Amino acid sequence: MIFFKFFCFLANLEIVERRKELKAQIIENIAAQLEETPSFYVTDIAGLNAEVTAKLRRACFEKDIKLVVVKNTLFYKVLEQKGIENLEQFGDVLKGSSAIMFTTVANAPARLIKEFSQENEKPVLKAAYVQECTYFGADQLETLVSIKSREELIGDIIGMLQAPAQNVISALTSQGGG
Repeated sequence: MIFFKFFCFLANLEIVERRKELKAQIIENIAAQLEETPSFYVTDIAGLNAEVTAKLRRACFEKDIKLVVVKNTLFYKVLEQKGIENLEQFGDVLKGSSAIMFTTVANAPARLIKEFSQENEKPVLKAAYVQECTYFGADQLETLVSIKSREELIGDIIGMLQAPAQNVISALTSQGGG
């Protein structure tokens, strides 16, 4: 009997050790994802059925957004390690069920959330960390939608640089043709 109790004790220690290793690996994977895609959105997708969740995942994949469901405490530890601003507010937001959307295009998840929530009640924006700024609450969704992506900003700059040259060419052609 004593041997059996001792064996159970050792088995429990091994399980606890494996859990710690697994948690450390999850934290490491999330940290690596944050290095790769520093902008992220924290959303609530609780209550979505399997069909709608699959549809959301497919939409995320098509827009190059990585959707991950992770334990709030583990995600908080990663944010703590990374030195993210307003950490306390993220602690308040990371309650209940949370899904994280990682992205390289700053406004892509906001646009997806807006589109998707027209047909469904969820996902709901809890918070976002975009271009080194934090946003909290669903009321920030429109602000996040209006943020220009890197590509859009480059397009605007190119357009502004081309405008004077186009005006000169236009003036020269109108004078030469008349």
